[in-house]
Amino acid sequence: MGKWKRSQAYADYIGFILTLNEGVKGKKLSFEYKVSEAIEKLVALLNTLDRWIDETPPVDQPSRFGNKAYRTWYAKLDQEAENLVATVVPTHLAAAVPEVAVYLKESVGNSTRIDYGTGHEAAFAAFLCCLCKIGVLRVDDQIAIVFQVFNRYLEVMRKLQKTYRMEPAGSQGVWGLDDFQFLPFIWGSSQLIDHPYLEPRHFVDEKAVNENHKDYMFLECILFITEMKTGPFAEHSNQLWNISAVPSWSKVNQGLIRMYKAECLEKFPVIQHFKFGSLLPIHPVTSSC
Repeated sequence: MGKWKRSQAYADYIGFILTLNEGVKGKKLSFEYKVSEAIEKLVALLNTLDRWIDETPPVDQPSRFGNKAYRTWYAKLDQEAENLVATVVPTHLAAAVPEVAVYLKESVGNSTRIDYGTGHEAAFAAFLCCLCKIGVLRVDDQIAIVFQVFNRYLEVMRKLQKTYRMEPAGSQGVWGLDDFQFLPFIWGSSQLIDHPYLEPRHFVDEKAVNENHKDYMFLECILFITEMKTGPFAEHSNQLWNISAVPSWSKVNQGLIRMYKAECLEKFPVIQHFKFGSLLPIHPVTSSC
């Protein structure tokens, strides 16, 4: 774990997360931003994954969780990943495709256990980080990376989780932030910094969530939790309930970044699956590029 925390991969990954965090600060999802061709192609790639879910309905089986049809869906991605990535990466960078495609395959859950968790989410962020490193995505794509690509990814993951009743991977149950995601809470809290009237206490208010979830990622996550879980919010999502008592969104944002490092990036069960290569190397940080 020490080697990982000192690595170039860790520095680049966390740097990428924080750059995007800064980029979306105070902005609604409906904010006007530039959408490049690369962003459009990434959304099209995610739309393909979504269509494959429709083409692979869940099968009848005795167990409620972990529908085996997910394996059929995953096998298709496993087979097609490099072709999909090749639609986003220009020909002169084709040599990077096999390495970048690994992160895409790692980002949708595990086909043996039929589970999904923050390690898979991290693989998708790493996939986007690699696309930035090879120059497919650029600095002025920042907002669109979160609002268009990552948001579409979340929709597809929620559909996977619902359709195939995926298990949460390495979930801490009621003591974790959320069974499946973490990054949208970080970026979503950044979106709400200095909001004229929405405060952290409002996200446990059903009316506030229903009226604003289309503009804010954080509230969209809360809505999904309330759709998926029954009972009092304070019981099924205790950590989030505690966060609603924090006075400001900037404090929430800082706290979540610290929590992400401690609970996800510095936990062996999450990071043991992380892949290293020439784009996200395990060697110690050399210089800040």
